[in-house]
Amino acid sequence: MNNSRAKLQHRPFLTPIWVTVGVAGAALLFALFMVWVWGTAGSTTVIVIRHAEQDAGDQADARLSAAGEQRAGLLARMFGGTGPGHLDAIYVSNTLRSRLTAMPLAMRLGVPLRVAAEGDAKAIARRALREQGGGRVLIVTHRDTLPGIVAALSGVEDIPKLSAEDYGVIYVVTVPRVGHANLLRLNY
Repeated sequence: MNNSRAKLQHRPFLTPIWVTVGVAGAALLFALFMVWVWGTAGSTTVIVIRHAEQDAGDQADARLSAAGEQRAGLLARMFGGTGPGHLDAIYVSNTLRSRLTAMPLAMRLGVPLRVAAEGDAKAIARRALREQGGGRVLIVTHRDTLPGIVAALSGVEDIPKLSAEDYGVIYVVTVPRVGHANLLRLNY
């Protein structure tokens, strides 16, 4: 009888201590979670463009035309700065025209071209975000794939398709690890 009475007397005394320890532990876990969120909340900036103009003809994998070479040079001048904020990676499709569009920029930056399999836009977007999280990436693709990549990155589904003459469209998608992506469409 005395033993059960002793237990009853200690429980009310220890309860505030355990509650305090529990609340402090929960607060510590929440603080660690917030530090993790803040530390990993960097954004990935992805620039998505179509390859430059190609030579007319029936070739399946045509070279760039003179206008396309000029556009590739302009791209290198626009994004070829080597100081803070330069591109970390360049992804291209496996076609010659995509590689030739990005080559002057890649040579200027000293960045290798990463070939991404064409076709699955969501897979290309996921790969760029996974491999270059928090960095700055350029994706050179085709007019049929470009809207799907931009939609996968931004969450915006109604990205307009490009016409056969649209070579100067740039989409800049800023993808935070926490929150919604921002989308900007430009022409160059």
